[in-house]
Amino acid sequence: MKTDRQVVVTGIGAVSPLGMDVESLWQGLLDGKSGIDTIKAFDPSGFTCKLAGEVGEFNIRKHVPKSFRKSTKLMCRDIELSVLAANEAFASSGIVTKATDPENTTVDPTRMAINFGANVICCNLEEIAPSIAKSSVDGKFDVKKWGTDGLETLTPLWLLKYLPNMLACHVGIIHDIRGPSNSITCGEAGAHIAIAEAAQVIARDDADVALAGGGESKVNALMMLRQRLNERATTENNDNPETACRPFDADAKGSVFGEGAGMLVLEEKGYAEKRGAKILAELVGFGESNNINNAFNRLEPGAKGTQFAIEMALEDAGITTDQIDLVIPHGTGIPQDDIAEATAIRNALGDATDSAIVLPTKSMLSNTSAAAGALDIIAAIKAMQTSTIPAAKNCENKAAGCKLNISQSKQQKEIRYALCISYTYGGQTAAVVVKNNY
Repeated sequence: MKTDRQVVVTGIGAVSPLGMDVESLWQGLLDGKSGIDTIKAFDPSGFTCKLAGEVGEFNIRKHVPKSFRKSTKLMCRDIELSVLAANEAFASSGIVTKATDPENTTVDPTRMAINFGANVICCNLEEIAPSIAKSSVDGKFDVKKWGTDGLETLTPLWLLKYLPNMLACHVGIIHDIRGPSNSITCGEAGAHIAIAEAAQVIARDDADVALAGGGESKVNALMMLRQRLNERATTENNDNPETACRPFDADAKGSVFGEGAGMLVLEEKGYAEKRGAKILAELVGFGESNNINNAFNRLEPGAKGTQFAIEMALEDAGITTDQIDLVIPHGTGIPQDDIAEATAIRNALGDATDSAIVLPTKSMLSNTSAAAGALDIIAAIKAMQTSTIPAAKNCENKAAGCKLNISQSKQQKEIRYALCISYTYGGQTAAVVVKNNY
């Protein structure tokens, strides 16, 4: 959408397997640290993949206003992670909301939007198991018995913990966000799409400020089982977790899944300048498309939908391919998918692919699904701020057919534009172009 209203980033917040804030995330990437380890949230002994990227423990009651503490009983892990990242994003932006000082807020809540990427949220097994047991007949689940007997063991508000839109609902209530709100349930592409839509809300003058990003936790027995049944999770390196996820590497055997949340405070540029905000970056290009593959659990060969999303994002940004200095791909560590994505990047950028440095992050962060896109944009912004691109981890020997410029060492480079890419197994693809404002 072309308008005179430019959209900039003034605040960032992150909770990831590398730590509880943006600086931990960035320092971890710089140090080549892995946030992947043996699963602690549940006993993984019966799983062929025993690894995940987990966030450290915390008490969510300490991170919400006193008046909101009762509501934490209705927060699943995805919501809690989003609350933490949102708090940091607002704090770093300098905007005062109802959550921090109700009497001295510095933003009109009716001119503030919220857009989050979210995903399917699995129930806590300890919570749902008694209901399932009461709904079984001769060892099989009976949906009628679930309605008559099983639901009796659950609280009336049980379902509210597991609706994808509740991430934005809780955060929006905590910070008194009354403008446009939306939840994008497009899996791993969710955060990029949510951020793009939030920017468009500002561009069309329906808001001056927006909180956008994504959050999810896949560290759940049901979720992990699903990834294994779909043959996405690696079954190797359980005894050496930091080497397990190997995007674009010849020895890649599959992905590792995890949890996290990433949030951006977006503002109309003139609004941000008027209040004296520090502008971290500008969002200038967005593209969306679809990969189509009959085998839904695999990316289509060549990833045409990913290529189209990249091309649309570059066109929207009004830049040429050789202006892209940094690419943060989706890069899951699933060999077939990585080669398809690498082909799409090469086809979209052409010869400029040789000079653009590619930084796969999931080897360190794991696949945080709906949070991944936001965490990648935050990493791109930090790279711009410091003119530093961390070394890739676990890609010592590029897979055959991967013609990307993946650096084995930390690079000092002024970054003009960064391209961040994502896709989901439902087919949705997204790309975002971020401009350096330093």
